[in-house]
Amino acid sequence: MIDLLKEVARGKRGARDLNYEESVEAAEAILGGRSTPAQTGAFLIAERLKLESAEELEAFVSVCRRQAYRECRHPGIDFAGPYDGRQKTFWASLPTAFVVAAAGLPVTLHGSAPLPPKYGVVLHDLLRICRIDPLSLSRASSIAAADASAAAVPHGQGGVLFADSAKWCPPLGALHDIRQELGMRTLLNTAEKLVDYSCSPYLVLSVFHNTVIDRLARLVTRLGYRKSLIVQGVEGSEDVFIHRPTRVHTVENGQIELDLLDPEMYGLDTELPDDEAAWTARAQLDMLEAILQGGGHMAYYNQTLLNAAVRLHLAGAVDSVEQGIYTAKPLLDDGTAWNVYTAWKKTLQDAAPLGEQAAREAAVWEA
Repeated sequence: MIDLLKEVARGKRGARDLNYEESVEAAEAILGGRSTPAQTGAFLIAERLKLESAEELEAFVSVCRRQAYRECRHPGIDFAGPYDGRQKTFWASLPTAFVVAAAGLPVTLHGSAPLPPKYGVVLHDLLRICRIDPLSLSRASSIAAADASAAAVPHGQGGVLFADSAKWCPPLGALHDIRQELGMRTLLNTAEKLVDYSCSPYLVLSVFHNTVIDRLARLVTRLGYRKSLIVQGVEGSEDVFIHRPTRVHTVENGQIELDLLDPEMYGLDTELPDDEAAWTARAQLDMLEAILQGGGHMAYYNQTLLNAAVRLHLAGAVDSVEQGIYTAKPLLDDGTAWNVYTAWKKTLQDAAPLGEQAAREAAVWEA
C-alpha cells in the first residue's frame, strides 16, 4: 500500500493515475481492511486531490461488487443517487420509484446512514419516521418487501428493492467512520452508487459537476450497463428539475448524447413554492405520501411525473417521455403506486419494527 500511496500522493506535478491492476490492489487493501486507517485516509485524500481516473473507479466498483451481496432476479433500473441525502429540496426519486414499479419496471434504491459532505435526510431517516428500524432490517426483509410491492401491481411485476450498503456490501459499512472523520467527498462516493445490487441493465446516475461526465460515461460503459442516464440534477442528485431545464447525458453502446430536458416542452413546468418548507424527514415523507395518493403540491407532483416518464423511457418501457407521462399519471391518480408503496412499507414494518424507545428518540430528533 505504501508503494501505491507514493504514486498517487506525489503532489500536483508528480502524482499519476494507477493502472487497473494497481487500482485493484489498492481497492482490495482498503476494502479488505488490510490498509491502516492512516493509509486509507491518505489514499482517499490523495485521489481527491489528483482526481480519480475511470480505471481507478472501475477497480473500486469491481472489488465492491465482488464483496457485495447481489440479488440478480428481476432486471430493472437502478436509482443511483447521492448517499449524503437532501438538505434543501424535495426528494422526487422516492415517489418516482413506486410509480415506476407500478408500471411494471423493478426499481433498486440503495443508501446508507448519513454521510458527508451534506449529511442530509437519507432513506434511513424516512424509515425511522415510518417506524421501521433500518439497523435491524435484514437483506431477506428487503427482498421480501420488493416481492410484496411487486405483488401489488396488477400483472405481478415491478417492485422496489432497498439495499442498505452496510449490509449488502459490508466493506463499505466498515469504512463509514473514517469517511465521517474525513468529512469530504472521496472516490467511494462514486463507487458506492455503482455496486448494482440487483444486476440492473438500466441506470440513472447522479452527478454534481459536469467536468466528470466524460469520465463517468466511460466508466458506466466499462461496467456493462445496457443504457444509462447521467443527470446533473437537484442538489447533485438524479432528479430532473421541474422549474427549469436539466442537463442529461444518455450513454449507450459507448456513445454519449447530451440533451436539455425542458419540462415546458411537456406542459409540466411549475414554479416551486415561494415559502418552501424545511425538508425534514417528516416533510419528505408527508409529501411523498400525498403525491402517491394523487395529491401534494403541483410542483412536486409534476416533478414525480416527469422523473418517472424519463426513467420509463430510458428502460424502453415506453417509446417517448410523453408516453411515459401518460403512463405514469393514472398510476398516481388511481392508487396503484400508493398500493405498491403501502405493501412495501408494511412488509418492512412487520420485519423490522422500530422499538418504543427508538421511536421516541426519532420523534425528538425530528422535532
